[in-house]
Amino acid sequence: MMKTQCDCDFVINNSVGLQAHYDNCSLTWSEKHPGKECPKNADGTVKLLNKHLLNLDVDILYHLGLDTLNYDLPAMFGDVKFVCMGGTKHRMREFAQYISSVLNLPRQGEKLVNLTKHSQRYAMYKVGPVLSVSHGVGIPSMTTLLQEVIKLLSYAKAKNPFIFRLGTSGGLNIPAGSVVVSSFGLSGDLKKSYSVPVLGKIRELPSFLDSRVCQEVHSLVSEDDDFNTYIGGTMAADDFYRGQARLDGPFCDYSETDKMTFLKTLTNLGVKNIEMEATAFSAFTREAGIRAGIVCVTLLNRLDGDQVTPSKATLTEWQKRPMVVLGRYIKQYVDAHTNNI
Repeated sequence: MMKTQCDCDFVINNSVGLQAHYDNCSLTWSEKHPGKECPKNADGTVKLLNKHLLNLDVDILYHLGLDTLNYDLPAMFGDVKFVCMGGTKHRMREFAQYISSVLNLPRQGEKLVNLTKHSQRYAMYKVGPVLSVSHGVGIPSMTTLLQEVIKLLSYAKAKNPFIFRLGTSGGLNIPAGSVVVSSFGLSGDLKKSYSVPVLGKIRELPSFLDSRVCQEVHSLVSEDDDFNTYIGGTMAADDFYRGQARLDGPFCDYSETDKMTFLKTLTNLGVKNIEMEATAFSAFTREAGIRAGIVCVTLLNRLDGDQVTPSKATLTEWQKRPMVVLGRYIKQYVDAHTNNI
């Protein structure tokens, strides 16, 4: 069995359940974050660090089509252990079907119900302890969904949940079709933080991901995989074209040399891929105190070009690779929990 070293100096053996590691981790929140309020309750449920919510008779989760008055959120979602997010409705429906098969859940093959259908904005499916939900493209759409999911987990009293983002990306100096497990998010101005304007002032939120989760997911890589899996930083761009140094957009005021210099700067900073959500996803899950990770497949090596040229069949196959990697992690955790390891 492969082993990995956690940032709390706990050696993780994959034959031992992950739950025991997290429940007995030697470093507490207060030791890691001196002077800050722990964003998790003693029973492992998510604490919402917003006192104004206490003044609401009902909290309407508008973009999810749910609320705290007309829905029994603990009964509906209290057993959720994993929230898995991705860009498109189709991909997250496919992931829900896949993880249902991996976990050998009952009633496989039945039509999945979109639990957010009343909002007509996102799609969310529940299979066992897993929520599979679409978040659209880019940070504004993703963070709208993510923040309501964080509130949903809190109101549902879900204990010690994980949140993962899985999706597609452009690779940097790695083969197309590779999988990247993100260790941090990097902004377009090369900061390991997410800049959010609040009340007319910019706040910089650190965009690091849980290193334990990152290492544990990567430790489950199989020698039989027909693709490579890397740990590395992920740049989150605010734009698909100029924001990612492409030469094929409708506007371009820099040279190919400028582009290559920038991309090589990213590789020197430890960045393995580029997408459009990593900084905000990392920052918000970190602020919420929720263990989180990002697992993306690369559709091209950006050092070789800008356009996504593989066939539809190839892209469809590649997009299943993050599901496979994440599916192993979820299955190991659920098996360990079920067997009380």
